[in-house]
Amino acid sequence: MSGIMVDNRLIRAIVLTAVVIASTSGLARAAEGGPPPYQADLQRLAEILGALHYLRGICGANEGQTWRNEMQALIDAEAPPGERRDRLVASFNRGYRGFQQTYRSCTPAADLAIRRYLDEGARISRDITARFAN
Repeated sequence: MSGIMVDNRLIRAIVLTAVVIASTSGLARAAEGGPPPYQADLQRLAEILGALHYLRGICGANEGQTWRNEMQALIDAEAPPGERRDRLVASFNRGYRGFQQTYRSCTPAADLAIRRYLDEGARISRDITARFAN
């Protein structure tokens, strides 16, 4: 039961992060044309979402495309230009493929990785929101 609560907290945090990103992305892009100050955090969050997309699937969460859809929501909210978008997608894929190469079935280590990534993803989302919300 606590796993479901953590999942819902992370999903809410990601949605809130997407709202913050959407409201600040114009300002971030206007500042000298460079990446926003939260770019590294977004890339890490993308990698976590990719890992969760794979791991939750092999551990029987029956969430379908939930984590991929959350990644798409972040990309849609941020609307990054070509190279930044490509880096976010590559981070998601790296998270997915890294665990795909290691785990073929759910193990205690995979379950632990899920819990840690849920916690880290929620923390990153909260940090972005706290630092960049208007």
